[in-house]
Amino acid sequence: MSSYKSSLITPVLLAGSIIIIITFGIRGSFGIFQIPIENEFKWLRIEFSLAIALQNLGWGIGAPLFGALGEKFGDRKLIIAGAFCYVTGLILSTFATNPLTHQFLEFVIGFGIAGTGMGMILAVVGRASSDKNRSMSLGIVTAAGSVGQMIGAPLTQALLSIYTWQNVFIIFALSIIIVMAMVPLLKGKPVSTKKEIEVSLTKVLTNAFKDPNFGMIFLGFFACGYQLAFVSAHFPAMVTEMCRAVSPTSMLNYLGVSNTSNLGALAIALIGFSNIFGTILAGWLGVKFPKKYLLTGVYGLRTIIGILFIIFPITPLSVVLFSVFMGSLWLATVPLTSGLIAHIYGLRYMGTLYGLVFFSHQMGSFLGVWMGGRLYDATGDYTLVWWIGIGVSAFSTLIHLPIKEKKFQLTSEA
Repeated sequence: MSSYKSSLITPVLLAGSIIIIITFGIRGSFGIFQIPIENEFKWLRIEFSLAIALQNLGWGIGAPLFGALGEKFGDRKLIIAGAFCYVTGLILSTFATNPLTHQFLEFVIGFGIAGTGMGMILAVVGRASSDKNRSMSLGIVTAAGSVGQMIGAPLTQALLSIYTWQNVFIIFALSIIIVMAMVPLLKGKPVSTKKEIEVSLTKVLTNAFKDPNFGMIFLGFFACGYQLAFVSAHFPAMVTEMCRAVSPTSMLNYLGVSNTSNLGALAIALIGFSNIFGTILAGWLGVKFPKKYLLTGVYGLRTIIGILFIIFPITPLSVVLFSVFMGSLWLATVPLTSGLIAHIYGLRYMGTLYGLVFFSHQMGSFLGVWMGGRLYDATGDYTLVWWIGIGVSAFSTLIHLPIKEKKFQLTSEA
């Protein structure tokens, strides 16, 4: 067992990464469906935006529930349950012809993402990793989400050129069913200490809620959700409608990008590609430097990049540059935030505690997606909601600075 725990690349890490590639590849491509579904049913932008917002809210509500139930009944059982929700929501969505039904089913899909997504997999991998390798392991799993995003958006765009969006949803459902073959490999002896095991979940939650550090981590993760969800859901449409046309002589033509619609899909793929390196680097740096300062740096750079993008004319070149630079910071917050929670509060209830912090992330996601559609319908473009995102990011830059990055003293007393 010692050699298994001391190895960085393990069956648990590989299986978790493959699951994340598929589930995140699908999740990151929903923005591609915005214009096709709107055109078919003649919906307002806010209708589809609310559906994706509710998906993110369902993900946020489901994350701590799946985390707590996974720690009680077993992570693998709950991952299978999450896959069932994911597949059910996707299949039933193909029959949805009105906004209300579509919005409800997106909420169900959100629960499925919670059960098969980052929170559950990070908890499994984190508990199965050694102290030395944990930060890197969390970074690799997070980078796997970027691989999924990198291939998911352009693949979805290609599938939509051949099939209806309903058939693409069915293909997604089948992919999730197939990847569940990896679940039996998600096993490994937990590395919680005896003291952590003796402390009840209720006591851990009580301690965390009283700790100002947990509150600051909770509030800080809100900005990450706002920015990621807004860009995932609205950036392809924003690029399609606000970017200057792609020149017939542009180098982008060699990548199959001849119009701004294709450029929007490429942007999501570039974000995913850049983030493969960004998250692994964040995991590596998290071993060597205080995570709170690294998080401050990530959010500060996001703020600067967001300002530079919106104050200059939006061109194909600026879209590519934004995607590369923002992509390098995209999920860099995840291994740092989850690693910070594991370091301060231990591993026994990491899934639940990360799930609760992730709820803040998804509250930000809900507002980012919903406000994107609402303010678009009100103003005709995305400028105002973009500036709100910059302000939220600046807030997160500052709130991580006072965090005390030291182990919290757990007590088993009631």
